[in-house]
Amino acid sequence: MEAMTYVINQGMSMYWGTSRWTSMEIMEAYSVARQFNMIPPICEQAEYHMFQREKVEVHLPELFHKIGIGAMTWSPLASGIISGKYNNGIPPYSRASLKGYQWLKDKILNEEGHRQQVKLKELQAVAEKLDCTLPQLAIAWCLRNEGVNSVLLGASRTDQLMENIRAIQVLPKMTLSIVSEMDCILGNKLYNKKEPRS
Repeated sequence: MEAMTYVINQGMSMYWGTSRWTSMEIMEAYSVARQFNMIPPICEQAEYHMFQREKVEVHLPELFHKIGIGAMTWSPLASGIISGKYNNGIPPYSRASLKGYQWLKDKILNEEGHRQQVKLKELQAVAEKLDCTLPQLAIAWCLRNEGVNSVLLGASRTDQLMENIRAIQVLPKMTLSIVSEMDCILGNKLYNKKEPRS
């Protein structure tokens, strides 16, 4: 924190944030920064997608309301799993087929991976109803969360990047009924203690 406070005070940066820190670590950093007149972090970089929700939806909102910490999320397509390219196995030259990505291949081919593929087929119908692609639906789903300040995208081709950016056009279509329909398909909505169940 001392180093980041120095960097900001020297005008080399405007803000700083954390990545993969626990809520407790962030709160401790905030407390120490306040105690010693240093600049606290303003955001947490966290994995967030339809199959990974807990940190951003349960733990970070409390920090957002208490100290104003925002979320900069990454992997909205779950390392490509939500893109639909693994619907029929592992295509050659995909990330999961590369050396060093056995963990991703295992994740796709295990029992949970098969359940996710079934859910993705159902979510494809929701995407078609909204006249968008599955990746656009997934990115818009991340952006619709009020605690998410930005979503980090990765693309290997220009057309992928342009498709992903068009998720912004899907965002206004993310109504409560659409999100509720998606939550029913996903079956993994988490509730924090203060949030009423519907």
